[in-house]
Amino acid sequence: MPCHNQQLNNVNSGQEHPMKQVRFASSSSSSNSSSSSVPAVLSNSEPSDASIQPVSQDNLGPQLKLLPLNDQIRELQTIIRDKTTSRGDFVFCADRLIRLVVEEGLNQLPYSECTVTTPTGYKYEGVKFERGNCGVSIMRSGEAMEQGLRDCCRSIRIGKILIQSDEETQKAKVYYAKFPPDVYRRKVLLMYPILSTGNTVIEAVRVLIEHGVQPRHIILLSLFSTPHGAKSIIQEFPDITILTTEVHPVAPTHFGQRYFGTD
Repeated sequence: MPCHNQQLNNVNSGQEHPMKQVRFASSSSSSNSSSSSVPAVLSNSEPSDASIQPVSQDNLGPQLKLLPLNDQIRELQTIIRDKTTSRGDFVFCADRLIRLVVEEGLNQLPYSECTVTTPTGYKYEGVKFERGNCGVSIMRSGEAMEQGLRDCCRSIRIGKILIQSDEETQKAKVYYAKFPPDVYRRKVLLMYPILSTGNTVIEAVRVLIEHGVQPRHIILLSLFSTPHGAKSIIQEFPDITILTTEVHPVAPTHFGQRYFGTD
């Protein structure tokens, strides 16, 4: 990590690091060059780099938004995926990445222009959030993102959904749901850090729709997604917005257990 007291071996190497600007899902028209922009995660149980395909804008569409990639985000992703990372470092880096996703998620919410007066009497033209936003976390891993949202919006209302797989049918089943009474009038920041199959999120969105929330008013905040998970959600709800840091065939599905110390 940049703040660790470690020796930098490449300070005097004279080599410049290439700019890494990926995100908003690269176009499939340049498959040869874009394939190198997808980070490879290699282990004995994971696919090799030959099987990793770049994300296509044509396949996933503009509803999928990715944070602009930089070295800070890449390092946080790497530490979270590393099996040797201590739980303390894992939680610290996860919280940092969550905060970045939440901040970008807030940028998707509507603002209105306003004028304020500074202490020197100067009129400043600025913006402010429009009222009517709330958060909803999908328990349990989604609760890891609640504090990051509260750090940015101290008084925001947060609802919860508990969804688990039915032991007999293996289908997602809702066991608990509690939202603000007027959730149907709000923009919803739906929090779930790992999108693997997308089934849990699809079921959560259905519950929100049953409570009157329109899919176009739902912004899904996640840290990692698989192409299959993102595509399944978008196909089911074309008006939803998905915000994540990475779309990769291998999702760190250990996130919840590692974050809460139940692994």
